[in-house]
Amino acid sequence: MRLIPSLVSMSLLLMPTTALSDQGFDVIALGALGGIQDGNLSSYLIRPHGDRNAIACDAGSLVNGLKVAQDKGVFSDVKVPDGSTDSVIGHVLKNEIKGYLISHAHLDHVQGLVIASPDDSNKTIYSLPSVSAEIEQTYFNWKAWPNMLDRGQQPQLKKYHLEDLKPSEAKELTGTGMTVTAFPLNHGGAESTAFLIESGDDAILCFGDTGPDEVQKVSNMQDIWKAIADKVKQQKLKAIILETSYTSDRPDNLLFGHLTPKWVHKTLHGLDQEAGGNALKGLPVVVSHIKYLLTGEQPQEAIRQELEAGNDLGVQFVIPEQGAVYHFW
Repeated sequence: MRLIPSLVSMSLLLMPTTALSDQGFDVIALGALGGIQDGNLSSYLIRPHGDRNAIACDAGSLVNGLKVAQDKGVFSDVKVPDGSTDSVIGHVLKNEIKGYLISHAHLDHVQGLVIASPDDSNKTIYSLPSVSAEIEQTYFNWKAWPNMLDRGQQPQLKKYHLEDLKPSEAKELTGTGMTVTAFPLNHGGAESTAFLIESGDDAILCFGDTGPDEVQKVSNMQDIWKAIADKVKQQKLKAIILETSYTSDRPDNLLFGHLTPKWVHKTLHGLDQEAGGNALKGLPVVVSHIKYLLTGEQPQEAIRQELEAGNDLGVQFVIPEQGAVYHFW
């Protein structure tokens, strides 16, 4: 086990976390970036610590993310049952990932799911009704891809059950000890989703793509903060996975439904206010969906510096690495 000294206060570990107490969540970054780097697109495997049964929050990269995690030693404790012909990656995909939470139907959030579907096991895709419709009509339509769903174009291969989520209503995640509550987001006019995942008293909040309320003239983010404020006060919220696609010099009219460090600070202040003030100190915020650039320098370090420079709330910003596992408790 390897501890990253600078992350001690965040209670994050890289590599398997078997020595930790059975609470909180393990999160494996199967895909850490947004945008164009195929093979490393938004996907986070989330499971209660000490429980192998997981859910994937978005699925831009699946098999490649599992391969990177295996190469880092994350699955060194996985035992493939005797008689199975599956590799470790195949076993985790088919048996440990029990379903998919899809925030929106943009390709960088569903590509891994679509591509892996012929060899995947039967399971459930959970999404808001508008997102379910896009998944059905755009991908599993016998044109882009065979229909692996239990609805839509005939023949229906019924590999996946498509489950519509009702906003603000908790739903059990089949095969896991977790529930999910979906909250609508605005992603430049497209409907996206934030997922509140709960296990016992513990919770983690995973955002899909979203722009600032102020720019998009909506109240989605503020509505979510009101809904989870008590969990923050009671320290039941263990982490937030929140997109930050660009550096803060990006003009508001070119955000296309995304956040920058400037807007992350502003919206987190809204959460802190709803939770009574001075409530976010030490809370891990995983910085997802940083856009890969076709330039000589990637924006991770600049975004990290901008986030830290304005961090008067004392949150713990985490720039995730594909294939790494993080424990939040």
